Amino acid sequence: MKKSSVVTIVSVIVMVPLLLLAVSIKENKAEQQAINAVPEIKKFESKSAEWSKYYPRQYDSYMLTRKSDEIKDVLKEEPALAVMWAGYGFSKDYNAPRGHYFALEDNINTLRTGAPLNPQSGPMPTACWTCKSPDVPRLIDEIGELDFYTGKWARHGSDIVNPLGCADCHDNKTMKLTVTRDFLKRALDAEGSMKFEDATHQDMRTLVCVQCHAEYYFKKTEWTDDKGEKQVAGVVTFPWNNGFSAEAIEKYYDERNFVDWTHKLSRTPMLKAQHPGYETFITGVHGKNNLACADCHMPYVREGGVKYSNHQVGSPLNDIQNTCLNCHSASEEEFKATIARKLERKNELSRTAMDVLAKAHLEAKKAWDLGATEEEMTPALQDIRHGQWRWDFSIAAHGSFFHAPEETLRVLGSAINKGQEARLKLRTILAKYDAADYQAPDFSTKEKAQQIIGLPFQKLVEEKNNFLKTLRQDWIKDATDKGLYDPKTREKMEHKTSYN
Repeated sequence: MKKSSVVTIVSVIVMVPLLLLAVSIKENKAEQQAINAVPEIKKFESKSAEWSKYYPRQYDSYMLTRKSDEIKDVLKEEPALAVMWAGYGFSKDYNAPRGHYFALEDNINTLRTGAPLNPQSGPMPTACWTCKSPDVPRLIDEIGELDFYTGKWARHGSDIVNPLGCADCHDNKTMKLTVTRDFLKRALDAEGSMKFEDATHQDMRTLVCVQCHAEYYFKKTEWTDDKGEKQVAGVVTFPWNNGFSAEAIEKYYDERNFVDWTHKLSRTPMLKAQHPGYETFITGVHGKNNLACADCHMPYVREGGVKYSNHQVGSPLNDIQNTCLNCHSASEEEFKATIARKLERKNELSRTAMDVLAKAHLEAKKAWDLGATEEEMTPALQDIRHGQWRWDFSIAAHGSFFHAPEETLRVLGSAINKGQEARLKLRTILAKYDAADYQAPDFSTKEKAQQIIGLPFQKLVEEKNNFLKTLRQDWIKDATDKGLYDPKTREKMEHKTSYN
C-alpha cells in the first residue's frame, strides 16, 4: 500500500472522531444555550407543564418525586400523639410527608382539612393552602394578600389545583430564584441578622425552600374590603422577632398570649410547631458552613455537556454519591449506618418525651375532674405548654436531627424536663384530692388513644369520602373550565390515604 494511502486512512480515522466530538460539543452548547435563553412564560404560570417546554430535564426530575408515594400513618406508629393533640386536627390524621408531587393532593385528602360542603364551611382557614401550590402566589397577585387569607379553606378549592412547581421558586422572565411569599421577606427583616435585600444567590438556594419549611402561625389581621366591610385575615407569619431558637419563638408566642388550640383533655393553651426546618438547619454544621438546601436536596447533575439541578427533591441519602460523599470520606454503607445509630438515639428521647407529655395531659384532666382550681393548675399547664412546644419544635421538621443533631437533642432534653416538672406538680394536686395513685389509661394503640380523646374517627372518614366524591369533583370541573387545571399533575397518581 502506498504511503499516501496509509496517511489518508490514518487521517480519516483520526478526523472522524474529532468531527463527531465537534458536532457533539456544538449540539451540547446549542442545548445549553437554549436552556440559558429566556423563555416566554406568563407571569405566575402555575402549570409546570408550560415551564417544561423549556426545561424538560428539571421537569422530568421533579415528576420523579411521585416515587415517594408511601402512606406512613404516624399516629399508628406513635399513638401517644393522638393524646398530645387532643382537640387539634393532627389527632385525626397525621402521615409522614410524601414527595412534592403529592403536596396538594395530601392536603386535600387529609382528615385535618375536614369535609366542607361549600366555600364557607369546614374547620380550616384559607392559609392552609399557602405552601401547597404555585396557584397561591398567582391568586395573591390577583386578589391581594389580605383577601387571600380571609375565610375558609374551601373558598379557594377551585382556584388552587396545581401542586408545588416551577412558579413557586423561579421568576418567569429571568428564571432567577425568587421568593413568592412576602411573609418570609417580612420575617427576615424583623429578625435582622440578614435583611432580605442582602440575600446572595447561595442564600436564595435556601430561602426559596424556607418559604414553606419554617415555623409559622396565622396572625389575625383586621382589614376593610372593597365594599367597606370589616374583615379578619389569618396571615401566615414567621415568629422570628426574638430569634430562631425554640426558646426565642416560645417567648414570642408567650408575649402575645398566642394559642393554637386549647387541649381537649388538659385544657392547656397549646402551641403547635409546624415544620421549623430552617430554624434548626442554621444551628447545625451544614448551615454554619453556608451550605444551601439545594446543595444536598437538589444536587447538580450532568447529561453530556448539560448541567442542571436535580428537582427530585428528597433525602440526600437517596443519592448519597452526589450529596454527602462529596464532602464526607466514609463509604456509603458506613455513612448510612452512622446516621441510623444517631437517629435511634433521637427517637428514644422523642418517645420518652411523648410518653411523659401524654400522661401529663391525662393527669391534668383527672385533676380538673376532681375539682382542681385554675390557680392550682396554671403552673403545671404552663410546663405542659412549653414541654410539648419544645418536643414538637425538635421533631416537626422531620430532617431536624440530620440538620442539627446537637440542637435537636438539647431541645428534646428540655422538653422531657418540662414534662416531668408538670407531672410532679400534677402529682401534688392529685394527692390533695386523694388521687395520688392515679394511673393514666392505656393509649398503646391509635384506636385506644383516639377513643380516650373522644374522636369520632369513622364519622370523620365517612364525611371526608363524601366530600371527595362531591365538592372536590366540582372543584376540578370549575378549575378545568377556568383553564387552570393541568391533568398531567395527576398522571399515574393513585388515591392513597391512611383511613381507606
